[in-house]
Amino acid sequence: MAKAKIGLGNPTRVAWFFLAPALVMLSIFVLGPIVYLIYLSFTSGSFTRSGSQWIGLANYERAIASPEFWQVLGNTLYFSIATIIPSIIIPLILAAVLEKAIALKSLLRTAYFLPAITSTVAVGLGWRWLFQTDGPINSILDSLGITPIPWLGSATWAMPILILLSIWKQLGFNLVVFLAGLQAIPQSRYEAAKLDGANGFQQFRHVTVPGLYPTLVFVMVTTAMFTLRSFEQVYVMTGGGPLNSTNILVYFVYEQAFALFDFGYAAASATLLLLVALSLVTLQLQLTDE
Repeated sequence: MAKAKIGLGNPTRVAWFFLAPALVMLSIFVLGPIVYLIYLSFTSGSFTRSGSQWIGLANYERAIASPEFWQVLGNTLYFSIATIIPSIIIPLILAAVLEKAIALKSLLRTAYFLPAITSTVAVGLGWRWLFQTDGPINSILDSLGITPIPWLGSATWAMPILILLSIWKQLGFNLVVFLAGLQAIPQSRYEAAKLDGANGFQQFRHVTVPGLYPTLVFVMVTTAMFTLRSFEQVYVMTGGGPLNSTNILVYFVYEQAFALFDFGYAAASATLLLLVALSLVTLQLQLTDE
């Protein structure tokens, strides 16, 4: 009796069939909005179609000629670099220490991960209370005989406070990812390094870091994306002030679109933010390839 043959047809067609739902959703909710954003950046932007006019590169020329935009761009780069580097180095070191530790390992992992699952708005409100002029931090300084500092009202200190919050918020997620990556490194490599006389630092440098290369790339990219889309902490804690010192591109786009209703200029700024994000991620990938 001949066996019945069950064929799936052309494998390429089958692959496209299963990919189709995801591609449709991607087109509707990701690619479509990006295309419309780029189109809107070439218009005057308005609530109504009749009020929107094609103006070409005028929005981009306006941004390039604007000192405010360059200040915001500088704030964004400062905020991003100062957040990304510690958000990678600190969790990496903590993960290496926790992987070797035995006592309270599970408790410490949970404690470090709590900021990652806490609402950014709630955390921002808490930090604003801590660092307000008459808040607990200044009360401690005053009790030590140190003049209280207007943390969030100072153009010097407001941005470092936001950076510190962002590092603390991202630390737990990166820590868990690094711990998962460490478990994938064979213990035989460490044993071989010990036999060769490598100390703890040398093992970390020559075994741990190279073994975490794929994990490191993932953490760098996700941290960059998290940092560049930071909005809640700026909105809750400083509102872009004082003197525009904490105004970063995401918040700047929000202001232009929903406070000033200048949608065309906001779309151009958002497109430039997209280019900054792509450039930063590309640079990170190139650095990790070297």
